[in-house]
Order: sequence, then structure tokens, then C-alpha cells
Amino acid sequence: MLRNGLEPWHILVVLAVVVLLFGSKKLPEMARGLGKSMRILKAETKAMREEDTPADAGTAQSTATPQQGADRPAVTPTNVTKATETKHTGTTA
Repeated sequence: MLRNGLEPWHILVVLAVVVLLFGSKKLPEMARGLGKSMRILKAETKAMREEDTPADAGTAQSTATPQQGADRPAVTPTNVTKATETKHTGTTA
């Protein structure tokens, strides 16, 4: 019954439905957003891999130089408040 699950005309029908649902103006925006998301995901996974790999302890260079970011001071969190508070003139029920 289902010899060939996905034939070329199936893909054309799916593409036509997508264009009808989202419109031709919205599709490039969606593609750009997807591309940006994929780039961010790729960069984050690369950073996670670099964090997971152990540093070579046997080299003289790795023992002589401090870790990246170790010489920077820690950032303290700050609270953001409004300069002027607004007063409510109505009554609450």
C-alpha cells in the first residue's frame, strides 16, 4: 500500500500548503530566524565542547598563563529601580 512513502509530488503539495498558510512575505523572515537560531545553537554547542575538553597540563605554556577570564573581576548584580514612583489615584476592589 505504501511502497514509496515520499514522492516528489508530495513535497510539492506540502510546499504549496506552507506558502498558502504563511504567505510569501513571511517565509524569508522565518528562514532568517531559523538560520540565526541554527548559528546560535552551533556556537553554543562548540563552546560546550571546548569547556568539556581537558586542558593539557604537561605543557609549560598552559601552566605559565592564567585561565582566560581569571584576571577579570567578578560582576556584582545591581537592582534597577524607577527614579520616580507613580501613585494610583483609583481604588482597588
